[in-house]
Amino acid sequence: MFTLLDRYIARQYLINVVLLLVILFSFVVMIDVTLNLQRFVNVAVREAQRQNQELTGVRRWVVATLLVANLWWPRLLQLFNYVIGLALIAGMGFTVTQMVRHRELVAVMASGVSLYRVMRPIMAVAVVMLGVRALNQELVMPRIAHLVARDNSEAARRDYSTFPVDLMSDGQGRNFLARSFDPAGERLEGLSIYERDEAGRVTRRIDAESAEYRGGRWQLRGGLAWPMEPRSAGPLQADPEPVSEVVSDLSGTAILSQRYRTFAENLSARQILGMLGDERLKPELRQSLTRIMLGRASLTVATVLCLIVAVPFFLTREPRSMVVQTLKCAPVALGSLLGATLAVVAPMPGLPVELSVFVPVIALLPTAIALGTSIKT
Repeated sequence: MFTLLDRYIARQYLINVVLLLVILFSFVVMIDVTLNLQRFVNVAVREAQRQNQELTGVRRWVVATLLVANLWWPRLLQLFNYVIGLALIAGMGFTVTQMVRHRELVAVMASGVSLYRVMRPIMAVAVVMLGVRALNQELVMPRIAHLVARDNSEAARRDYSTFPVDLMSDGQGRNFLARSFDPAGERLEGLSIYERDEAGRVTRRIDAESAEYRGGRWQLRGGLAWPMEPRSAGPLQADPEPVSEVVSDLSGTAILSQRYRTFAENLSARQILGMLGDERLKPELRQSLTRIMLGRASLTVATVLCLIVAVPFFLTREPRSMVVQTLKCAPVALGSLLGATLAVVAPMPGLPVELSVFVPVIALLPTAIALGTSIKT
């Protein structure tokens, strides 16, 4: 049960974390708007012309501002997942520094309250904020992944635009080439599929007017299969065979994951598990998805450990300069958080993915225990 002191510290810590996030978000958005303001105005004018309207004066800038908001609100939700760890560590430093400045920490110790009690509400708020990040990652980001993938020139678009598919391969070694792909309906237009032998030579080509992905297979419309001569890569003198479907693990989600690098990072654990359940999935994509899913859990635990590492620099029994303590803490805590983030993303030769993503946790755990128990109170 939280006491009055716990609620006060938790409230102050939460306010500092939120203020840091707002400042950081505002800084990032202002830089993008400053560098791309004319591009947003051009998009606003182009959309007005498409609707047979004309934007002049103040109305043009109002529409451009709305486009900025439409583009950046999903990006900020994604950015929240990336920077919440940094905000939690910095917010803790500001909170304890404020308590030292107002002699509140002295009053706490004079009343016989342990410094570990001061640490408790900070850790509780941090766990709650990391839980919010998990909910945002699992429930919100998969629904708005198509909005995050937009660039500045597509600020007015509310869904994926069609794009050509340039030789994407599936787990069976086929190469897919299509004139256009519609992500909304998982539909390919002007599709050509090249099947290869073990030596990489083309043995068959499948052409189709269009194809839709249903139940783990591409259902072809007007599909014809042409046997190919491996040496010349040309069609044999034979009649084509009609083909109605092609079983493949290259689903619409897999195409989007290869097209947009950040798309797979916005998938929920349920969606990733669904893709991993396909035995035909390419090994490279399987490792990437496994790393993303397990890396989220590893980074959450690593963030808590980094916070435990940082707290002893500020919660001290003797009066110390908070500026000096900040300079001591920054390279240790922030360096640990940055290293944990990079270690989760980067593959480690010789280690399976299931183990390599937890290397930061294994490395930080002894340090967190040593520093966390070193607080003199």
